[in-house]
Amino acid sequence: MGLSFQNLSRKHMTFPEVFQYIYSFIEKEPASTYRLIIGTDSQVHGRHTRFVTGIVIRREGKGAWGCIRKFDIPTRIECLHSKISIETTLTEQIAQLFTPQRKRQLINIIIPHIKEGSSLTIEGHIDVGQGERNKTKVYVEEMVKRIEEHGMKPFIKPQSFVASSYANRYTK
Repeated sequence: MGLSFQNLSRKHMTFPEVFQYIYSFIEKEPASTYRLIIGTDSQVHGRHTRFVTGIVIRREGKGAWGCIRKFDIPTRIECLHSKISIETTLTEQIAQLFTPQRKRQLINIIIPHIKEGSSLTIEGHIDVGQGERNKTKVYVEEMVKRIEEHGMKPFIKPQSFVASSYANRYTK
């Protein structure tokens, strides 16, 4: 899979390189609480729709490292359900790159530090919300179930900051 990721300091990272950054980030302070978060947002432009998936490893109270993947579809996707569904699919695809073997590698770093409070959760941030005025509220249950099926803890607005803030920043 020839996916390319980037952040402010590095362009054109492969997924194995992204994984190595995450691994090293956890390895530096293994006795911490970690959240591995994946989320996607999109923006319709003139002749295309841009999707941006963010991957963030967050050390609670002690920083984070993240990167994005941009993906353009050469058409304007106006249907809200289609856009939300594609966003969720892209999040699922990136989550699948964290194979059981890779997850085990990360867990093996923190296991010796469990008694010190070390933990790792994997989250899927979805750009939907349940607010009364939120047009995406009808899709919340469907998208949450999809994220749960991949073993991730789902978060929706306003807690889904990787999709609604981090990835959103790069869709423009």
